[in-house]
Amino acid sequence: MTSPLNALSTPVQIDGHVAADRVLADMLAIGQQAKTASALMAKASVAVKSAALKRLAALLRENTAQLQTDNAKDLDRAQAAGLSGPMLDRLKLSPQVLETCALGCEQLAAMPDVIGEIIGMKQMPSGIRVGQMRVPIGVFGMIFESRPNVTIEAASLSIKSGNACILRGGSEAIESNKALALLVQQALTDSGLPAQAVQLVQTTDREAVSHLIAMPQFVDVVIPRGGKGLIERISRDAKVPVIKHLDGNCHTYIDAPFDLAMAVKVADNAKTQKYSPCNASEGLLVARASAAEFLPAIGAVYAAKGVEMRCCPEAQAILSKLPGAKVLAATEQDWFEEYLAPVISIKVVDGVDAAIAHINHYSSHHTDAILTRDHQHAQQFLREVDSASVMVNTSTRFADGFEYGLGAEIGISTDKFHARGPVGIEGLTSLKYVVLGDGEVRH
Repeated sequence: MTSPLNALSTPVQIDGHVAADRVLADMLAIGQQAKTASALMAKASVAVKSAALKRLAALLRENTAQLQTDNAKDLDRAQAAGLSGPMLDRLKLSPQVLETCALGCEQLAAMPDVIGEIIGMKQMPSGIRVGQMRVPIGVFGMIFESRPNVTIEAASLSIKSGNACILRGGSEAIESNKALALLVQQALTDSGLPAQAVQLVQTTDREAVSHLIAMPQFVDVVIPRGGKGLIERISRDAKVPVIKHLDGNCHTYIDAPFDLAMAVKVADNAKTQKYSPCNASEGLLVARASAAEFLPAIGAVYAAKGVEMRCCPEAQAILSKLPGAKVLAATEQDWFEEYLAPVISIKVVDGVDAAIAHINHYSSHHTDAILTRDHQHAQQFLREVDSASVMVNTSTRFADGFEYGLGAEIGISTDKFHARGPVGIEGLTSLKYVVLGDGEVRH
C-alpha cells in the first residue's frame, strides 16, 4: 500500500476540474486507509501501543536538529510573508517544545489503558448485568493551524486511544508537519502497527478540508484547532460531529479578601508567561474593595512588560497614574476580545456575584480563575462559572492536557457534550453498553 505521506501530492492546476477530482480521489483513498487502520489499532495491545509511543519519543529526541532545520524553512517563509509575532511563536519548534512532545508521549505510554474497561456494571431484576465498555471512536480528522507540535499531540493520543487519525495542518507549517509525520509513521511501523494509522494530508489545497469534513463513511469526528474563522467554517460545513472551541477569552478575578503577593504573581503569569495560547488570561476583574491595593501593583508589572491595559473608568483612573503605563479606555468589544497579544482588559466589579455575571456573559467558557481567601466565594465561583475549566488560586495557563496529566491534548472543548475542557484519551473514546447474562429471556 502506498505510504500516505507520498499518496497525496499538490494537484496539478492545469484544469480546475481535474485538480478537484484528484483531491477528492486522494482524500477518499486516505479515508479508506484510515478506516482500515482503525480496525487494527482498536485491537492493538497495551504493550504495542506503549512501544510505539516510547519509540516516537526517542525519535523526536534523536532528530531534534533536523526537525529544527525543517522548521526553519517554515519560519523563514512565514517571516517573509509578514506573519505576526504570536503566529511565529506558535510556529516555532524549539528544543523545549520538542522535549515537551517527547515527555507527553512517555507520559501517555505510562498511563493505564482505558480501552476495554467496563464501568457501571449493575445487576438488573431480570438477572442480566448491564454496564458500559470504553472503546475507540474510530477515525478522527484533525484540522489545525500554525502549531506543528499538534501533529505529535494528535498522533500520540490517537495511538494511545486505539484510533486512526487524518491530520491536516496549515500551509505555514507544511515542512515541519511532514518531518514530524514521517517520524510518527516510523514509530508505528517499528512497533508493528500500520503506518496509515496516522496520515498527514500533503496538499495545501483548501478543497482537501472540504472533503475531510464531509466523509462520514470514513471519519467519525472532526476536531478543528485554530482561529475563530476556521472553526466557524468547519462547524458550519461539516457532515460529521465536531469537537470545538471558538476562542479563549479567559479571565482572572481578584476577590476580596485576597493575598496581594499571590494575586500579583498569578495574574502576571496568567497573562505574560506566554501571550499566544488560548489559555492566557485576556480579562482581569478586580473586586472594588481590592482595587486600590491590587491595581497599582499589577499595573506596574504589566507596564514594565509592555502590556497595554484597556480599562473601565475606575481602573483607568487608578492605573493612568503609573509612570510608563499604556492605559486606554475599554470599549464594549474589549470585554469579548481574545487578544493573543500583550493586551489585557481590566474591570473593577462589585464582588464575586458581579464577576461571575461578567464572565458568564462575556467569556468564551474556556477557563476562568478566582484568587481569593474566602472559601465560600471560591466554592460559589466553582459552581456558578459556566466554563470548561474553573480554577481557584492558580493561573489559567494550567488549562492544558499535559498539565492536567492527560499526557497530551487534542484540543480544548467548550462544547457541553461528550468532551469538555482539555480533550485527552477519554475524549477520543466512546462508550457502548455491554450486557452479561446466563440464559435469561425477556417475559
